[in-house]
Amino acid sequence: MFDTEFERIGQRLACEGLVSASAGNLSVRSGDGLAISRAGCYLEEPGAPVQVPMTGAVPPGTSSEYRVHRAVYRATPYRAIVHAHPVHAVAASFLFDEIVPLDSEGELRCPRIPVVSGPPGSDDLAEAVAGGLEKAPVVISRGHGTFAGGATLHEAYHYTALAEHACRILLILGAQGR
Repeated sequence: MFDTEFERIGQRLACEGLVSASAGNLSVRSGDGLAISRAGCYLEEPGAPVQVPMTGAVPPGTSSEYRVHRAVYRATPYRAIVHAHPVHAVAASFLFDEIVPLDSEGELRCPRIPVVSGPPGSDDLAEAVAGGLEKAPVVISRGHGTFAGGATLHEAYHYTALAEHACRILLILGAQGR
């Protein structure tokens, strides 16, 4: 059911350099749980997602970031999550505690992007990301990547690309001494 949309969004993320190799994951709320991309999969060819309950044990092959996805779905109304590793967003996360986009799209759609911390796959990261996504549709995990929520994977992808674009602009301006 979700296979086609997972593949379509995964291909866009890979094509635009927002993920590399097996980095990143996608999920969609599904019944009493979520469907999430498999651990170690390449998002441009993710295969069938793993069905994960909202509580309890997870099936083998589940992405290590399932804790973040569960926490976000518990705390927010989002129906889909994109976790990517965009290079400029990761770099900016070492310089800023919050990203304030300067470009018109960023100012309009997401005027503040929280930067949060926590070890990948941890409960600390899950709590920090969920808290950040209660305030904005995208957050950056320091040194790790973006987590974006949306009504659909396409909308979450849009916020991922928006964050990367905003960070690229900030870093280019910084390189120019501004």
